[in-house]
Amino acid sequence: MNGNESVSTHMATRLITFKSDTDIWDALKVIVNNKISGGPVINNQNELIGMLSEADCMRVILEGTFSNQPGGIGTVSDFMTANVTTIDITTTLLEAAYSFAHSKYKRFPVLEKGKLVGQISRSDVLRAIAELRPSVDVKPDSWKIRMPMVNASKQGRHTGNA
Repeated sequence: MNGNESVSTHMATRLITFKSDTDIWDALKVIVNNKISGGPVINNQNELIGMLSEADCMRVILEGTFSNQPGGIGTVSDFMTANVTTIDITTTLLEAAYSFAHSKYKRFPVLEKGKLVGQISRSDVLRAIAELRPSVDVKPDSWKIRMPMVNASKQGRHTGNA
């Protein structure tokens, strides 16, 4: 195993998914009962059309409070995030780590030829890379133009640099 290994080896493939026309309260119950932080929204062709997250579900509650009702009314499509960042099944572990480090997302849907085939989380990538240590000594070609992420203000405190 090396850092150039595809995320496909470490991604979750048995996903809880939602359909866009599912009642939002039914979806919220699925999230709570399964102790998940969200899930992909797919169409009948298994194509990703959005993601429903805990944050999206919070909007359900807040919209109800705003209108002085017990909660928002609607379907998953009314609350899901439609513009979703995805990664391809050929993405390496190190490329996925880079994507996570430069985004606010905790998970990425994994696509193969436009179809949802899995999901990879920050935890999945960390676990996989931790297994590699100390043998990881690769830098993907796509990193040659990227700058290191070291925060200069924190560098001196732990490295002995002034």
